Amino acid sequence: MAKATTMDELLAAEGDSVKQLTQGDSIVGTVLTIRKHEVLVDLGAHGIGLVPRREVGFYRNLNIGDEIAASIVDTELDNGYSLLSLRKAAKDRGWDEVIAKMESGDIIEVSPYDANRGGLLVEYDGVRGFLPVSQLSAEHYPRVGGSDKDEILQRLNILIGKNLTVRILDCDRKANKLIFSEKEAIKDGLAARFEKLTVGDTIKGVVTGVVDYGVFVNVEGIEGLVHISEISWERVNNPGDYVKVGQTIDAKIIAIDKDRLSLSIKQLSEDPWMTEVDQFKSGEKVEGTITRITPFGAFVQISPAVEALVHVSELGEGDDIDPEKVFTLNERKEFVVLDVEKESRKISLSLVNKAKSKAKPKAKK
Repeated sequence: MAKATTMDELLAAEGDSVKQLTQGDSIVGTVLTIRKHEVLVDLGAHGIGLVPRREVGFYRNLNIGDEIAASIVDTELDNGYSLLSLRKAAKDRGWDEVIAKMESGDIIEVSPYDANRGGLLVEYDGVRGFLPVSQLSAEHYPRVGGSDKDEILQRLNILIGKNLTVRILDCDRKANKLIFSEKEAIKDGLAARFEKLTVGDTIKGVVTGVVDYGVFVNVEGIEGLVHISEISWERVNNPGDYVKVGQTIDAKIIAIDKDRLSLSIKQLSEDPWMTEVDQFKSGEKVEGTITRITPFGAFVQISPAVEALVHVSELGEGDDIDPEKVFTLNERKEFVVLDVEKESRKISLSLVNKAKSKAKPKAKK
């Protein structure tokens, strides 16, 4: 019997066992030739397939003899070849890999190709997905003061092109949804590190964010927070005056929560309040500077580290005294020490000559 040489003859020779190709079908073939602008693929009984060079990128390191999967675009080119696409086949193959990785819980490596304010855009095996900001590790989370969206985007842009270790958090082929998580990829290692930490330990960490209420610190992948009240023994108005992003600091662990450390910088040094308070005795007169005025009284700085309170009831006789009419910020006044309570870190004062310090009368019209 003569050897079949045309597509019709091949189909006739194979008989009913060969299904005729139609657009959209998937097929597996072997690379025959790699040319500058095209790749030819042996499709067996279905003849030869042609892959445009622009599609070759969907297979890494393509070589003659490699077996590849493709989808049919056109079955009847002028030269008798079938036009093939690797794009769809590569994406289908990618989804199979994605689903397998999610089911196994495998840790994979990805490299973001773009970013928006919500997170990072990532592609894995031809399938595009998303790595939300909320799923970034403590090291990469863009902590910024307030809600500066431009600064958040700048911090995320730094991660474009970097290799990140992630797990697949969620995927849905039909909805074309793929979500990655860096937190999930490192959680096992973090659990082991948490076990080695104890309240009272001194640690080193890198400042990852400075916000109004404190400082975020990366402690070997574990997120820590130094609340504004734990930055310094003195009153802190702006945490940014004390530390900067990227700075390495020492801190003390004061609490260990489920996934975060509570830290203190100030507790690594002696409390100056406890030293300075010894100079103040009940009944003695002191001078101080008014630092804050409130409806219930005023706060007075009586030494570099000690702030005391003079209650509204200690400003004069009567119930209608307004502290704002008695004091001016930063003015110095003389007071009498009423009580010193070391355990509660509280000193109470009374204004000297308080009987003469009633609310100032309004000017006559």
